[in-house]
Amino acid sequence: MPGIRQKFMKLMSIVVKPSKVEAVKSAISSVGVSGATILDARGFGSTKGHTDSYRGAQYQVDTNPKAMLQVACKDESVNDIVEAVRSVANTNTIGDGKIFISELLDVIRIRTGETGEGAINGEY
Repeated sequence: MPGIRQKFMKLMSIVVKPSKVEAVKSAISSVGVSGATILDARGFGSTKGHTDSYRGAQYQVDTNPKAMLQVACKDESVNDIVEAVRSVANTNTIGDGKIFISELLDVIRIRTGETGEGAINGEY
């Protein structure tokens, strides 16, 4: 099992409206992000959901579709990524999303066993 790296890395979970995924991908690529994991998600919060109807019956939809991009990055890249995401995902409306930033202890590339920052930005 690899030891914990001395250099700091972050895991950013970027939650945005599905319509903003392509813009966010382009924006984070432009600041040097070489890859991301993209997940379909549902969430609730300030937007509280809405009432919908199916075959004449009304029902409450209390979650909204979202997309989550997970990005592993160097500590010094965080501010650039945050600004890039905010510049394209901000519509000044409720439900624009959130960015969660966590410490990342290590990354291991399964194919090569490479660890740390090299496993984030190395050749595929």
